[in-house]
Amino acid sequence: MTFVTFRSDDAWRPGLLLTGGVLDLAAAAKTDGGAPLPTDPSELLALGPAAWDRMRDLADAATRDGRPLLAEGDLTLGPPLPRPGKILCIGLNYRRHAAESGMAEPAEPVLFSKFGNTVVGPDAPVAIGGRTQVDYESELALVIGRTAKNVAETDALDHVAGYLNANDLSERELQMRSGQWLLGKTLDGFLPIGPYLVSADAVGDPGDLPVRGRLNGETRQDSRTSDLIFSVPEILAYVTRFMTLEPGDLICTGTPEGVILGRDPKVWLKPGDVYEVEVGPLGILRTPFVADPPN
Repeated sequence: MTFVTFRSDDAWRPGLLLTGGVLDLAAAAKTDGGAPLPTDPSELLALGPAAWDRMRDLADAATRDGRPLLAEGDLTLGPPLPRPGKILCIGLNYRRHAAESGMAEPAEPVLFSKFGNTVVGPDAPVAIGGRTQVDYESELALVIGRTAKNVAETDALDHVAGYLNANDLSERELQMRSGQWLLGKTLDGFLPIGPYLVSADAVGDPGDLPVRGRLNGETRQDSRTSDLIFSVPEILAYVTRFMTLEPGDLICTGTPEGVILGRDPKVWLKPGDVYEVEVGPLGILRTPFVADPPN
């Protein structure tokens, strides 16, 4: 299944991308005689496995009955998870990226966090006026689908609801200003995600997906998740040793080589640039950069 959010009445609503268009999940749930669904996408995904089971039933019914669908091209798509629970990110998690950064491969996953103010969807403009060292980071991200605590690597993927593109934007001057990365990672709009959240069963093995990034049409990042130092199961097993992960939590798994930080000369992002992230079958996440925040 492919989960999306779309703008309706100044709010994000949940939908499923089916053959021929987008199913309005909340509207479908109202008319099928079953249990209603939250109209808020984050509340829906926080319900965990029950929500995905209900969405599958609605998708099957829509396909069987020929329910009218919304044209994807007529919709404004948003972040598939507008309000994540926890946002965790893994640093220096690709071998060639650690090398280009001049840093040793970590012995354990390097964790840092972002906050909800960073989350925006596809085609949302990100304001970088006055910032001097803005960098892109194409990443595979995942959404937790069931509560996870002390999970084994062998069982870890059972706790993933699905995967999505992410751009872990960084302001390197702020990131390196102190020993803490937080300031350079949590500016408004610095975590574009989407356009789709593809269910784990439709993606399959996350361990060998292509990860690509393009700046103004020029390929800058071209790698595979097979270069990850810590795989998705290893990340989940490690994190859940220390904290409980819950449905609706978001984890970004790291970026491959090709970031501006590793280039010479370093020409940082500027207003007018557009960066695209494309990971496996997850669609294309397009982010335009502007000088001033949009109204």
